Amino acid sequence: MTDMAIPSGGFPWLTLLIVLPIVGVGAILLAKEGAARQVALGFSSLVFVASLPLWVFFDNATAGMQFVERHHWINSPPINYALGIDGISMPLVLLTTFLTPLCILVSWTAIETRVKEFMISLLVMETATIGVFCSLDFVLFYVFWETMLIPMYLLIGIWGGPNRVYAAIKFFLYTLAGSVLLLVAILVLFFQGGNTFDILALSQAEYAPSLQALLFWALFAAFAVKVPMFPFHTWLPDAHVEAPTAGSIILASVLLKMGTYGFLRFSLPMLPDATELFTPAMMTLSVIAIIYGAYMALAQSDLKKLIAYSSVSHMGFVTLGIFAFNAQGIEGAIMQMVNHGITTGALFMCVGIIYERTHSRQIDDNAGLAMPMPKYATFFVIFALSSVGLPGMNSFVGEFLVLIGTFVWSKLAATLASLGIILAAAYILYMLQRVIYGTPSEKMVTKLVDLNVREFGMMVPLVILIFWIGLYPKPLLDVMHASVDRLVQRQAQVMTVDQVGPIPQDLTLISPQRSVLSTPVVSMNR
Repeated sequence: MTDMAIPSGGFPWLTLLIVLPIVGVGAILLAKEGAARQVALGFSSLVFVASLPLWVFFDNATAGMQFVERHHWINSPPINYALGIDGISMPLVLLTTFLTPLCILVSWTAIETRVKEFMISLLVMETATIGVFCSLDFVLFYVFWETMLIPMYLLIGIWGGPNRVYAAIKFFLYTLAGSVLLLVAILVLFFQGGNTFDILALSQAEYAPSLQALLFWALFAAFAVKVPMFPFHTWLPDAHVEAPTAGSIILASVLLKMGTYGFLRFSLPMLPDATELFTPAMMTLSVIAIIYGAYMALAQSDLKKLIAYSSVSHMGFVTLGIFAFNAQGIEGAIMQMVNHGITTGALFMCVGIIYERTHSRQIDDNAGLAMPMPKYATFFVIFALSSVGLPGMNSFVGEFLVLIGTFVWSKLAATLASLGIILAAAYILYMLQRVIYGTPSEKMVTKLVDLNVREFGMMVPLVILIFWIGLYPKPLLDVMHASVDRLVQRQAQVMTVDQVGPIPQDLTLISPQRSVLSTPVVSMNR
């Protein structure tokens, strides 16, 4: 065990979070068909409650892993059941446990066939996702990484739209191809890093620059497909359009974050030389994704496809912040991962609710919703403005930090990325003008009913998070500081640190204790 890991010595909270959904699967199998929804909601809610101690007992001053659990699993090769979280992974675990009950609620009436199997798939997905974010052993990580493919493939292929089989197979093949190269990289790291699969130990090992370059692209193949980065994004619009609403929420809000989490957990700390070498290429792809995704969203007439392309653009901001490789950029990227999960999940939820009423995702078929559905229209506008990055809402904080970090690395890259925000305002406001304030047909006005209690209750927590993070992001940022600073310092030990010019004294975060540019800034300009 390295000095980065701090044994918990207490209750195995992470194992509980991984096991509880599987217990829920067993309970669903034993329950009657009509009780599957209630059992799934009960266990997913229990998982969320059980995840709250992670936030309560998390030590913000500690950079290393917390709530660590280690048990021998296989002797030869040495594979351990090792779990732990830090300031990078903990917010993603909470995001997963928070969204899963909402996915069950949004599917309450939308899913009418094979309800048991659907709920089982969601709970297995929750277990696999939490396992990915908590694993400290590379083999264990890979097991959870691959397990995730099965329930998502089933969600799209069984409960999806007319072209669900095509979309499911395309999703599976893209991600599986990347996973093969990930497995190769894991085996190479095992032999070159001291015959260990311990992620923390491998993060401290030294590798030849030529080997780092090969490993970087092997890991890139797995993580870039998952993000998805341009030009590996083509599976995403098809998957979103065909997936049921819950599948789209999990896919956009959680699964895409696995790719960016992989860059933060593996590529940056393990391959610092290759990261420095290929940063210009990664930043270029990120800027292209931001502009291209926003431009494509502007041209869509299908609400789901519009949100899908907006995800490509917003995830471009995440990778942009990661490879700016300074504290502001990385913290902004992590913040944006959480924000994107909340806001995009909420937008897909809105699309699912209106689809149940009109059976159409076309913008023209859902015009003028403000008149028959004022409550729905209010929530939709809030979520849409959050996606734009309106000040006072959550996305503004993440995008602001990402652009600051990018500006330190390259003024040109930051300027080009800013165009994505302008385009986002264009496609979101144009969509709102038609969907919310357009001219509805007489048939539409008499047919539609506003939100019921269940739907209203699903949206309120999302609105609370949007404004809480937007107005007071300090608690969430404080969780990240120590882990991100250590990641930046690790990179600074092995790469040339250029001098950064004078830092304006008036740039301060909402947290007065930590200025925006007060942490170590690593510039990779040559």
